[in-house]
Amino acid sequence: MSIHMKAVRLVKPGAPLEEEEIEIPPVGARDVLIRIKAAGICHSDAHYRAGVSPIEPLPLTLGHEVAGVVEKTGADVRDFAAGDRVCVHYLATCGQCSFCQSGTEQFCPTAQMIGKHRDGGFAEFIAVPERSVFHLPDEIPFEQGAILMCSSATSLHALNKARFCAGDMVAVFGVGGLGISAVQLAKHFGAAEVFAVDLNPRKLALAERLGAIPVNAATGNPVEQLRELTRGRGVDVALELIGLPLTMRQAVQSLAVLGRAALVGLTQESFEVAPYTEIVNKEAEIIGVSDHLASEIPMLLDLARTGKLDLSQGIIRTVPLEAYAVNDVLDRLEKFGDDMRTVILL
Repeated sequence: MSIHMKAVRLVKPGAPLEEEEIEIPPVGARDVLIRIKAAGICHSDAHYRAGVSPIEPLPLTLGHEVAGVVEKTGADVRDFAAGDRVCVHYLATCGQCSFCQSGTEQFCPTAQMIGKHRDGGFAEFIAVPERSVFHLPDEIPFEQGAILMCSSATSLHALNKARFCAGDMVAVFGVGGLGISAVQLAKHFGAAEVFAVDLNPRKLALAERLGAIPVNAATGNPVEQLRELTRGRGVDVALELIGLPLTMRQAVQSLAVLGRAALVGLTQESFEVAPYTEIVNKEAEIIGVSDHLASEIPMLLDLARTGKLDLSQGIIRTVPLEAYAVNDVLDRLEKFGDDMRTVILL
């Protein structure tokens, strides 16, 4: 095996990603070296390229949605062997601190996100700690396994953080990569109704096929539409998956008494809240959602394995590991114009 590999990397914020030949990463005693088969391209990658969410050190290989085959294992790895199909939880953590021990490892003081703090999946190989690796069932194709590791996992975590319960009414703001999974997960876990809010008619049509009630924000105020659809009540859970001040405000305004707005989308801007009418008088809550947890991944993989979470409905486009192709996808994501998940297939 060559000691070098191809990678698509961020060299300078605000500039296109570049293709480079770099060394295959070394494998520590507790590490797993994975030959990447699929790497998802996430809206967060567009934020990283633009400098909205700064990353360092540069240059860095982007990509945090990874699935592949084990190439090599460190001397102390016990649960994986060469040839195993795997997917990757995108946080590399210490495993020892109070946050890791309590199952909130996204706050581990030494946590490194692949594709943001350490080299990620837009490459031929990646090395990660064994505790970040999960067996990928044979029933799940690599491209689906990759996007399960971010968009689907974060959607599940958002529902958990919002304390979703069967019988709740749920509004999903943004039917992109996360929203596709959020709609299905909320339906599977027993939502009374799921409302999908978007501007894109193709995304709304997909949401409707998945069992949601479409709310077209291009034809009217979505808050008013949600009030009408819920007979003035509002929704119990609003998931904001876009990252715009406008939709964050709309998510809060759409809440019923005791409602919870879970904010997932990334933005550097602030948004206004009317404390008394929108929060205090309803005992409503605004909840931050950061990443997802390793403990949530086994359930997610089982839902995908058994078809309860279906990512096969023409929502995945594939591109090669080439800088021009990845940059083109990121351009579309920056304009919120892409209604499909795109995965680099190797």
